[in-house]
Amino acid sequence: MLKFLRDADWTKREGLAQLTRALGPENLRWVGGAVRDGLLGVPVHDVDGATTLLPAAVIAACARAGIRTAPTGIAHGTVTATLADGPVEITTLRRDVATDGRRATVAFASDWCEDAARRDFTINALYAHPETLEIADYFGGLADLAAGRVRFIGEARARIAEDHLRILRYYRFQTRFGADCDAQAEDACAELAHTLKGLSRERVCAELLALLGLPDPHATIARMRERGVLPVILPEACPPHIAALGRLIAAEAAQGIVPDAVRRLAALLPPSPEVAEAVAARLRLSKSQRARLVAAAERGAGDAADPAGLAYRLTPAVAIDRLLLIGADAARLKGWEPPLFPLKGGQIVARGITAGPHVARILQAIESRWIAEGFPGSERIAQMLEEELAGSGD
Repeated sequence: MLKFLRDADWTKREGLAQLTRALGPENLRWVGGAVRDGLLGVPVHDVDGATTLLPAAVIAACARAGIRTAPTGIAHGTVTATLADGPVEITTLRRDVATDGRRATVAFASDWCEDAARRDFTINALYAHPETLEIADYFGGLADLAAGRVRFIGEARARIAEDHLRILRYYRFQTRFGADCDAQAEDACAELAHTLKGLSRERVCAELLALLGLPDPHATIARMRERGVLPVILPEACPPHIAALGRLIAAEAAQGIVPDAVRRLAALLPPSPEVAEAVAARLRLSKSQRARLVAAAERGAGDAADPAGLAYRLTPAVAIDRLLLIGADAARLKGWEPPLFPLKGGQIVARGITAGPHVARILQAIESRWIAEGFPGSERIAQMLEEELAGSGD
């Protein structure tokens, strides 16, 4: 594994050079995901920096350089610098003073290794010099990254006891980067799985959806259930549902449909709107996520009879979810835009029908026929209108 980031495109951003000049290259290091993904050649969006400077000094130095900042996490030493090519979070070096599994009390530090020691995995504790781009690796993260190994810094149980969310983070990172499972980590996650109950539902939900959104989390989800981790956060997911997730992932790949975390969550649940509502409430899903999960739970074999009509009534996204979940072909709906119903109530009123419920009934009847016939053009709509008017006796 290279010890330099010279081929990573993100390091060439002009905003990062401006920030480096403002803070001083010896006071700043790029750290975490950007370094890790840059070494792997994976696209990088967010860049984080670590600094020996205190937050007030970071703000002052940026102000002198004309860089706007916001104290986005000032209590924990984080300042966000707004640069032309994207924001950068800059955090003063820290060490943990006390932890309770949910949050940590930190103190500022001046030693890079001390800051690295409080991070979760070795592959996330890699620091890059902003000018030379040389990597500082304090815990063997480069070797782990090369080997596809996700390993806790220090003893796994102790690190999980500091922050229980690391259980879910381990499974997510292992799915994304790990070639093999770490037996010590897996045992620790299983032993401490019950501690996930003490975390905020929002944090648990964010990690679960991030895991489900990865290319193929099926084996990981199955292992989480076997080890007793998944039942703590999603007891509804039993073996048949995990098998359904595997089929869904295969169908997404076969039909060229972009993976979706909420769709995959639906696969892990029975097709029951009541269960979907309960899970959405427990995980604190957003309003739009809840609606999509419930709509997916209302799926049935009849959905495959008219995919386009289903997409027109429920939106293409919901129709794709339901078709994939019942094992039907959803590929034809990729990029499909529902047509606009061309008939308006005023056109019916113009034919002598009094505005009101009767007009609405005629509109609904014609729209239903229009959908069933595959959205024909205006000439056929005109014929339908004549037929409905004749049938209504008006």
